[in-house]
Amino acid sequence: MELIRRMTAGNPGWLIRPIAATVLANLCGMLPYALASLAVMRIYEAFADTGATLAIRELWLLCAGMLVSLVLLYASESLAYRLSFGGAYGLAAEGRRTLAEHLRKLPLGTLMRRDAGELGNMMMGDFAQLETANSQLLPQIVGGMIASLLAVIGFLFLDWRIALAMIAGFPPALLILWAVSGLERKYGTSHAEARSRASSRLQEYIQGMKVIKAYNMRGGNFTGLEQAFRRLMKESISLEGRFGPVFLVAIALVKSGAAFILIAGSYLAVGGELSVPALAAFLLIGARVYEPIAGAIFAWPEFKYYALYGGRIADMLAEPAMPGDRPSPSGHDVEFRDVEFGYGDEPVLRGVSFAVRAGTLTAVVGPSGSGKSTVLKLIARFYDPRSGEVRIGGRPAKEMAPEALMQKLSMVFQDVYLFNDTIGNNIRYGRQGATQQEVEEAARQACCHEFISRLPGGYDTMVGEGGSTLSGGEKQRIAVARAMIKQAPIVLLDEATASLDPENEAEMQRAISRLVAGRTVIVIAHRLKTVVEADRIIVLERGKVAEQGGHEQLVRAGGLYARLWRLQQETEQWGV
Repeated sequence: MELIRRMTAGNPGWLIRPIAATVLANLCGMLPYALASLAVMRIYEAFADTGATLAIRELWLLCAGMLVSLVLLYASESLAYRLSFGGAYGLAAEGRRTLAEHLRKLPLGTLMRRDAGELGNMMMGDFAQLETANSQLLPQIVGGMIASLLAVIGFLFLDWRIALAMIAGFPPALLILWAVSGLERKYGTSHAEARSRASSRLQEYIQGMKVIKAYNMRGGNFTGLEQAFRRLMKESISLEGRFGPVFLVAIALVKSGAAFILIAGSYLAVGGELSVPALAAFLLIGARVYEPIAGAIFAWPEFKYYALYGGRIADMLAEPAMPGDRPSPSGHDVEFRDVEFGYGDEPVLRGVSFAVRAGTLTAVVGPSGSGKSTVLKLIARFYDPRSGEVRIGGRPAKEMAPEALMQKLSMVFQDVYLFNDTIGNNIRYGRQGATQQEVEEAARQACCHEFISRLPGGYDTMVGEGGSTLSGGEKQRIAVARAMIKQAPIVLLDEATASLDPENEAEMQRAISRLVAGRTVIVIAHRLKTVVEADRIIVLERGKVAEQGGHEQLVRAGGLYARLWRLQQETEQWGV
């Protein structure tokens, strides 16, 4: 039952209708054979008894019944087909939506531990395997077994000895299937891992095509991709070569029941306990009974293989989402209390404490690797601290529902990502339902309305995946407009002016100044001249707060900030 639950993404109830339709189709498939058997018996009885006459009318009725049964077979097969495929694809679509929603709620660290290609392959490839399993295998396996069981029960009422002969090959076949199940799971898991790795390496190869072309990289540079493909080939051959013959033997044992029917029936017929026409009928109907069960056995190893993908999805869905269910508070101040955090064993932040008052502009500066971006990620609750607290409005962020917290935040990070959609919709992602006028006003504030208006499609211009058709500075300004239109009380900016030329940088500074009014703004800056007007500057060094205060105060203190300021003033005088 656990296997079926995993295969159906936790919704086994959908199987009832397709399985019932499949059982009906299999029983309808046996009906013509039963009617044909009756016709053979009537003909035999007429010719065996010289005093009997052939009932032509009854034969015509049997023929008509066979035609009707074929119509019923077509109708039931069509119904089973529609229910199986429609249900399977609907289930996969709902499963993808559920998984996507679950991924959104997971800690970023959980996602970062996994290969991006693996997650993409899980979302598309793994669910595609489940579509195949749930549409073509699972209803047929369960429905075929139920139909065959019902047929055997029917034979028990007709002649229990023939029924036992019919299933004589079942026990050794089931024993074989049970004996190889462990090895099948082992080699199936290895094949699934090889397939996933090959898919991830291929995705990496395609995504890195610009670098490949730029550096004229050739086949020798991609041994990982070649090895992944070769391993997949070897695992595929090994899986099929090891278990294909085994399951063919199991199917042969099941179908050997026809021989046992013939042996047992002949013995009973010689003893006068079974008529020859009845023996012929048992053989004819019995041959059809074996088809569903043989199909189920043949599909079983493939089903078990696909179940591995269902298990991967189930394991991902079992990953705990970020905790917290309290609403966000009314306050907009931010506070770090002795925060410790690291992405691996090496700590990134060590005992960081500071407070940001609501409605102020606070800058976080420091050398590369000092933990500046990590501070913003902890505020946005992409991660939770290992120890200490991040508090928003006086309440621990980890107690808040992630959705409630994100309603209070707007963010612009260095690695801007735009969706493969229009520019207008990319800005509108900040606030669904925003009017065109509001979108354009946000673009003006972010200094991007002018270049958008020059584009052939204006705000309806498609930007390509990741914003590939725009420059880095253009993408960054659109991301700022997206943050502005959200009108969140807390704004996080990670070097929002890094990709701008000097002319646009001055305009962006004015736009950021407009954001300060009534909002809590925390900005990471590498160019210190962009934050000289900040209400407070927090200087990080090796994951600790080295100093904090206003610009003039820090310059006079002569510490790390003063050294960084002096170096940047000197480098601005350099020329080439």
